[in-house]
Amino acid sequence: MTGLRQSQHLAREARHLAPGASEEAVHGRRVFAEGRGPVLTDLDGNQYLDFAAGTLTQSLGHGHPEVVEALTAQAGRLWNVHDSATPERAELLELLARLLPEQLDTYAFLSTGAEVVEAALRVVQATAPPGRNRIGALRHGFHGKTMGARMLVHWDIGHQAFSGNSVLGYSPYCYRCPLGLEYPSCDLRCATLVRRHIAEKPNVSALVFEPVLGAAGVIVPPPGYWERVAGACRDSGVLLVADEVLTGGGRTGAFLASELLGVEPDLAMLSKGTANGFPFALLAGRGELLRRPEAAAPGAYASTYASNPLGIAAARATLEVVERDRLIDRVRVLGEIMEDRLRTLESAFPQLGQVRGLGLLWGLEFVTCPVGRTPAPEVARAVYTTALDLGLRTSLGGHILRLAPPFTLDEALLDEGLRLLEKAIERVTS
Repeated sequence: MTGLRQSQHLAREARHLAPGASEEAVHGRRVFAEGRGPVLTDLDGNQYLDFAAGTLTQSLGHGHPEVVEALTAQAGRLWNVHDSATPERAELLELLARLLPEQLDTYAFLSTGAEVVEAALRVVQATAPPGRNRIGALRHGFHGKTMGARMLVHWDIGHQAFSGNSVLGYSPYCYRCPLGLEYPSCDLRCATLVRRHIAEKPNVSALVFEPVLGAAGVIVPPPGYWERVAGACRDSGVLLVADEVLTGGGRTGAFLASELLGVEPDLAMLSKGTANGFPFALLAGRGELLRRPEAAAPGAYASTYASNPLGIAAARATLEVVERDRLIDRVRVLGEIMEDRLRTLESAFPQLGQVRGLGLLWGLEFVTCPVGRTPAPEVARAVYTTALDLGLRTSLGGHILRLAPPFTLDEALLDEGLRLLEKAIERVTS
């Protein structure tokens, strides 16, 4: 429960703070004061295992000493010289060249996930052949809240409807198949339609996609979906633009989720975990795209905070730890443990309709009953708040809870967090 000091603090904020916070902030009503590793402490001294890792950002947990040291040292040297060269930038570029797939050999640095999506769209628009003036995207996708990112999936706000220039294809949401089919007898009809409506259309220049759809509830494609879609795009000259803002950096058990799913993207966007929660974003692409004169005019990849030394310091420190400590291997090990435990919960609780995920990224979909599969946001909210009261923080969105603990979590704390989750579900659904 929210303590007195926290309640007073929230009331103080409410006098001036605009509404519109995330569901987890609205329903959680916690004031977090400190974070160390996988543990958060609130203003009343209560502690929580953070299985949301900030905003699915803290790959190394809160306050990782090497990231703190890198930021502190950089803060004492240099903050912002626009996008001028710094000694550390060259080192980060070379580190990325080791970690990313070989074809992604050229990089631009930005600040946020939405900003890097907009930069990728500019590259697509600048390099598209004449007549290829449409962009493909997937239903249920989420690419940010800026105008271009919203218009990819025709996301409306308030009473205004903005018609985008995108063509929407079917995402591989097998649990709620919009075609009323079942895998594998469906023969991946959703992929066939993406091929027909997007890949084979002569006016489509690119397909912008999340390899695993994160905000929609960690929708993991069945085997063959991306191989079929990516192959069709490649054959037709449609660029593959992977939104790895959430998945990039190792969270699914590979540096890019695309690597696990049979896709070689032409462009990839990363943010969130690549700098352990510090504002930083990366556009990685084929050199023949990012270096083309049409896409590389002066200022094309510049912005106020692009290439800022603090973001570069945080990203370099984070990714050096990921590489040195072989944390992506650890993600796979911990992910297998999570999968076994979550599958057990799925079998035990009928209102937990489905669990799905890869590595250390998992979604739990709550329903009123397993037959009708009616979404149950009230159940998800109750599990979320009950888990908080027990000392576990997750990520809430509608009828979905997402789990994304830090890569540095040990097995004992992973077990403890999953035990608290089970206890919360049992309390709510029994």
